Amino acid sequence: MTSPHQCARSIDQATDEWTRLLGQSHVLRDREPADGTLGHTFSHDARIALELTPGTVTEVRECVRIAARYRVPLYTVSTGRNWGYGTLPAGGDDCVVLRLSRLDRIREYDPELGTVSLEPGVSQGRLAAFLEAEGDQYRLDVTGSSRDCSVLGNYIERGFGHSPYADHFAQVCALEVVTADGELLHTGFGRFDNARAKDAYRWGVGPYLDGLFSQSNLGIVTAMTVWLMPKPEYFQYFHVTVAREEDLHGCVTALRELRRRGFVRSAVHIGNAFKIYSALNPTFPWQETGGRTPLSREYVDGVLKRSGAGPWSFSGGLYGTRAQVALSRREIRRTFRGKVQVRQIRFFDDRRLALMERLAGPLTFLSRAPVRRITELLRALMGIKTGVPTDAMLKTLYWRQAGGVPGEPDPDRDRCGLLWCAPVAPLKGDHALELNTIVKEVFGRHGFEPMISMTVISERALDCIVALHYDRGVPGEDSRALDCHRELLDALTNAGYYPYRLGSHEMEHVSRNSSAAWNRTITRIGDALDPKGILAPGRYRPERAASEPATGGTEGT
Repeated sequence: MTSPHQCARSIDQATDEWTRLLGQSHVLRDREPADGTLGHTFSHDARIALELTPGTVTEVRECVRIAARYRVPLYTVSTGRNWGYGTLPAGGDDCVVLRLSRLDRIREYDPELGTVSLEPGVSQGRLAAFLEAEGDQYRLDVTGSSRDCSVLGNYIERGFGHSPYADHFAQVCALEVVTADGELLHTGFGRFDNARAKDAYRWGVGPYLDGLFSQSNLGIVTAMTVWLMPKPEYFQYFHVTVAREEDLHGCVTALRELRRRGFVRSAVHIGNAFKIYSALNPTFPWQETGGRTPLSREYVDGVLKRSGAGPWSFSGGLYGTRAQVALSRREIRRTFRGKVQVRQIRFFDDRRLALMERLAGPLTFLSRAPVRRITELLRALMGIKTGVPTDAMLKTLYWRQAGGVPGEPDPDRDRCGLLWCAPVAPLKGDHALELNTIVKEVFGRHGFEPMISMTVISERALDCIVALHYDRGVPGEDSRALDCHRELLDALTNAGYYPYRLGSHEMEHVSRNSSAAWNRTITRIGDALDPKGILAPGRYRPERAASEPATGGTEGT
C-alpha cells in the first residue's frame, strides 16, 4: 500500500511536470472550498492540493498522462457552478482538480441542420449570444441556473431544461473524450476521419459508447455536438393553478394525455405552494414570522391566495404557428375540465407581458398582488422556455439568508446552503402523490420547507426536484441539512424512487443499492479503461480499495 509520504512525493513530482507544461499561473496550489473558486453549497472539508487549468485538448491529454505516471487522481470540473450537487471531488484530501473553463471554443456551427460543436468552457450565455449574432435561427435548451454555467457540463450530466428539447443528453452526439492513458477518442461516426454525418446521427455504427462517458469517470469529455431548437415562429407560456392539494393526481393525468397527443411538447414544471412562494418572495419572511422556522403552510397559503395561486401550479410552453398554438390552448382547457378544480388558466405572450409591465403599478394597487415581481419572474421563465439564459433564479438560493439578496448574487461567496434531491417516477398520479408525502414527512421532521417541483420530461417519466435551502453561516445547519438529505434519499430509494443524478456527497448510493451484476460490470469496464484509477475515484461507480487488484485491463504507461 502506498504511504502518505509516497503520495506527497508523487504529487510533488507530478506538480513539477504540470508546471513545466502549463506554466505557474495555471497550476494553483492549496485551493480551499471556502475561497469561492470551487463552489460548494453544502459542507465539504476536502483540501484541494492543486487546481490545473489547461487551455487546449493537447494540454489536457498531457495532464492525464502525467497523472497516470505518478498515480495522482484527477477530478474534472467545467466552469465550477454545479450548485446543489457539488463541484468539488467526491471525497478525500490532496485532490487535484482539472478545471476545463479555458477550453471555451465553439468549434463548428451548421446553420442548416442546427448543430453546434463546443468545448466545456462554453457557457449558456456565451452560446446564446453566439447564436443571436449568427442570425437567431436556433436556440439552446437552457437550464434555470446562471448564464455562466457550462453547456457541456450539464448535458453530459444528463440534466434537463424547459423546451421541447428539454432532455439534454438526447440532443447530444459526437463526443470527443480523453481517456485515462491520454488517448483521444471520438464516438459515433466521429471515429471515421471523413464521416459526413457525424454531427447528424448519434448512433454511428457498432457499439454505442457515448453513454459510458455521461455521469461517469471513464473519460474526460473535451467536446460534444449539441442539437439546437429552431426558434419558434410563435410562442405562448401557459400557467395553471389548481385549488386542492389532491388535484396533483389529476394534473399529472391530464398532462400525460396532452403530452401524448402532441398538444404540449415542452417540459412542464409543477411547483408546490412553497416553491411558488419562494419564487415570488426569494427570501424568508423573517420579520413577519418573528424569525421562527420553518415557514408554515398556512402562512404561505394566505399570501398565495391574494395572487390567485394555490397548492400546485404548473407551467409550460406552446410552440408553432398562431393556429397551432390556438389549438393547443383549446385542448389544455378542455383536457383539464372535470379532472381537477382549476383556480386559473392563463396564457402569456410577449405582447401581453409587455402590457402587464407597463400597468404594474395600477395592477398591484387593484389586486394587492406583487405584480412587478410576477412580471419579472414571467420574463425570466418565458425567456428560459425559448432558450434565453438568465441569472434571475439565483435569487432563490438566498431563501434562508438573513441578509437577503445582494445586488450581485454569488452563492459561494455568501455561503448559501442548497442540496438537491432528484428522484424519478413513472408519469402517474399515484406516484406523484407518494413523492409529495415522503418529502413533506422528512422535511417536517427536520424543520425545512419542502420546496418541490415535478417535471413532465416525457410521455412516461416524471422528474421530481426537491430543493433543501438553508444558511451555511448558521452554526450546525450544514450538519442538519445533510442529515435531512440523507434521510430523504434513503426514504425515496426504499420506496423505489431513485435519483436521475447524484451529488458528490451521495455517490455511495450507486454501489450500495445497485445489483452485484451491475457493480461487477461497471468495475470491469472501469478497470479496462482506467486501470490505475486516476479519473475521479468514486464518481458514479464503486471505488476499488487501494490494496484490491484490478480485474481487467493493463497497467499502461
